[in-house]
Amino acid sequence: MESLKLLLISPRYHPHVGGVEYVVKSIAERLARRGHEVVVLAGELNADEHFEEEVDGVRVVRWPIWSPGEAYHIPRRRGKLEALLGELSRDVDVIHVHSVHSVFSMLSLRFVKRKASKIIVTPYYHGTGHTIFRRLLWSYWRPYVRRLLKDSIVHTVSRLEANLVERDFSCKTVTIENGVEEWLRFVKWDPEGYVMYSGRLEKYKNIHVLAQIVNILNKQYDLNLKFKVFGRGPYRVDLEKFLKTIGVEYELSDFKPYREYIDTLSRANLLGLLSEREAYPQSVNEANAIGVPVVIAKPWGFNFEGRSRTLIVDPRLPVHVIASRVYDLLTKTPLEGVSRVSTWDEVVETYIAKLYGA
Repeated sequence: MESLKLLLISPRYHPHVGGVEYVVKSIAERLARRGHEVVVLAGELNADEHFEEEVDGVRVVRWPIWSPGEAYHIPRRRGKLEALLGELSRDVDVIHVHSVHSVFSMLSLRFVKRKASKIIVTPYYHGTGHTIFRRLLWSYWRPYVRRLLKDSIVHTVSRLEANLVERDFSCKTVTIENGVEEWLRFVKWDPEGYVMYSGRLEKYKNIHVLAQIVNILNKQYDLNLKFKVFGRGPYRVDLEKFLKTIGVEYELSDFKPYREYIDTLSRANLLGLLSEREAYPQSVNEANAIGVPVVIAKPWGFNFEGRSRTLIVDPRLPVHVIASRVYDLLTKTPLEGVSRVSTWDEVVETYIAKLYGA
């Protein structure tokens, strides 16, 4: 295929940490290395004016936003943003917009409708908001997003997300799962006695349930496991109080740089994600690629059904029942092989074939 000119729109961009940020970075860099012309327009907190820079071979334009509670990503100077998007979208072959949860992304989509021969939207949609207030907002936001998605190619990252998007937005989807770094296939699992969680610190993530499981594994099965939690969010204070109450030995700290995070993941006896709502957690993909055992919650855990060393549970089950099943998982893990997970190079080739060049 001849060189493409692409505009990627993202709530934020590297070096900011987050699932969407990581996916956009992974795609943009590989497209640029293939000789395609790539521009990323991303929101930027604490910026007074928009500015431009090159990040690992990718042209990145950062636009000032404000983001109460680290959510929504509301753009400032909307008139100037529309003018800038008019310039950036000129003669573009593909515009790829990421996250229907972001005001910045959706407003940008509104501004660029019909400005490219092809518009792709990746929603990262999980059906609802995380609080009563956010669920109320979605009752107004959902019809707006439905209108914006009309005439776009909608790309979902999992079967479950595809079902939700088709149900709530009445549109067909193309499902292509996320990938992992190519070098992860050479990282060895070498457990050192801890259970790990990495992600947003929100109550709906059920990190406290995972802590209870660690506690039971230690007391009933003599495993002597520590609990390591990496992330940030509004549940941090309450979580730490809970961890102190149950007496689990723990480490609670901010997100780690990527290489350090992967090194820590590769030494975990178990990665736990019992969250009630997800689209496609990248940490599970990475754990599967390395061979780290994983316990994940229904229904979104079914995205990983059939992968080895992976336990899918109903988080509403009694915690001692989940703990028993986790113990069985840890016991049989050495007898199972490691799942093959697509790399980002392979995923980008699929993007070009099924999304950008279709």
